[in-house]
Amino acid sequence: QVQLVESGGGLVQAGGSLRLSCAASGSGFSAYGMAWYRQAPGKQREFVAVITGGGVTNYADSGKGRFTISRDNAKNTLYLQMNSLKPEDTAVYYCYTTRGGRAYWGQGTQVTVSS
Repeated sequence: QVQLVESGGGLVQAGGSLRLSCAASGSGFSAYGMAWYRQAPGKQREFVAVITGGGVTNYADSGKGRFTISRDNAKNTLYLQMNSLKPEDTAVYYCYTTRGGRAYWGQGTQVTVSS
């Protein structure tokens, strides 16, 4: 069983920055890939970024050059540093992982970017 708890969302002006965190419970955190997704009002949930257990990263085009995904295996925590935020980044951001073929989602954290 894995529990994911996001934090760090909030209201920020366009051009600002936020760092999201996702605290994961359970063992074996360092061995598994972790990802961030987001869902804007009226839209489908979409991929933002992923990091493998070995630290390899990949990003959606929307966040390349602005977002950085990272992990601290000693703290069982995933991060998403978001810079140069735009109003279109407004969404609920979710932490995601899989274990044994089962998907786990956090409850989400709201990010609102004002213009």
